[in-house]
Amino acid sequence: MVDLRMPDVNGLDLLRQIRSVVPSCEVILMTAYAAVDSAVEAIKLGAREYLTKPFDFDRLRQVLGDIRVELERRAQVVALESQMARQLEFCGMLGRSPAMQEVFSLIQRLAPHAKVVLITGETGTGKELAARAFHQSGPRRGRPFVTINCSAVVDTLFESELFGHVRGAFTGALEAKPGVFEAAHGGTLFLDEIGELPVSVQAKLLRALENGEVQRVGSLQPKRVDVSVIAATNRDLRAEVAAGRFRGDLFYRLNVVEVALPPLRDRREDIPYLTAIFVRECAQRMHKPLSGLTSSAERMLLGARWDGNVRELKNAIERAAMIAEGSVISERELAGAFAADVPMPASRARAAETTTPRAAESPAALDQVEREHIVDVLRQVNGNRMAAAKLLGISRRALYRRLERHAISEETSGRRLGRRP
Repeated sequence: MVDLRMPDVNGLDLLRQIRSVVPSCEVILMTAYAAVDSAVEAIKLGAREYLTKPFDFDRLRQVLGDIRVELERRAQVVALESQMARQLEFCGMLGRSPAMQEVFSLIQRLAPHAKVVLITGETGTGKELAARAFHQSGPRRGRPFVTINCSAVVDTLFESELFGHVRGAFTGALEAKPGVFEAAHGGTLFLDEIGELPVSVQAKLLRALENGEVQRVGSLQPKRVDVSVIAATNRDLRAEVAAGRFRGDLFYRLNVVEVALPPLRDRREDIPYLTAIFVRECAQRMHKPLSGLTSSAERMLLGARWDGNVRELKNAIERAAMIAEGSVISERELAGAFAADVPMPASRARAAETTTPRAAESPAALDQVEREHIVDVLRQVNGNRMAAAKLLGISRRALYRRLERHAISEETSGRRLGRRP
């Protein structure tokens, strides 16, 4: 409550300052010298009420009651918005679809109790984010979270990477080194792409899970470790067990709790939401005035197959944002960032049949765009196919198909690519 006339300051000037510092603050102006012009000015500046002295206390009580109701309503809106934000974003995972909401709920329910978890899902569905969500939602948050990608480890070094080694255990072991189990002691160990683990190492991993002990290569002394283990795979481990490539006992030990992440094609209602977030991130990072996509570009996104799931969507938006010339990403700019084997919506395919080459990109042109982009990425990573697939937002299998379709040879990419990483 502010008086209109005070010794050192005018009430209207103070009202201006209050509104500039705390815009949400409710201000009641009071005066014994009522004047129409000051009342009008006060209301313009945002005063809630203009009261004259002596007060009509019934009117004052009514005004204060109205303000209390308004403040309570604002608090409810803020709480609701905060709750909605939490539901749409969970530990870095994004999604408003029922499928993702169920994943969020499942992780929250299981994280306080589960010590061994198996996360399944296609490439690019966010398995590492889900693993981190488990870690952050459980009793081990704040402790180490250690990651090892089983597909990136040379077969002969698996035991050393997992369990460590002593000095002199093998050629090149110049000093003792702890493995990831010891590094994750007290926290969480994330075994990414567990389906790539050699059968020869699977038995030792099983013993570590069952006994809580690891033995460094070259040592006879076991070490106790206290870790929560989260494994992830894009393979069908049941089929791998049936084919003899994965131990059944290890599978059942890992599969105490399974969380299956849905592919993007099964939650298409999330595509506009994810796209808006990725566009905003690109605008901030690239210092571009990007605000969204054209309606035709949005339809193109909704009609795509998304073999690489969220990762492929994010990469496509980033590539389109790089070449975008205006404030919105057009269908043509998005097409340049798309993989050629992503099907166009039927409406665009029909339109392409009736437009001239100058009015729309031809499939051959899009093929050439993709071919050049793949070659460029391969050269950037010195021919490492796994790294190239990750940058492209697709699986290695999808990359191999595209290399074959585009006849991209070892020489084309500037390096011998015959060796699989």
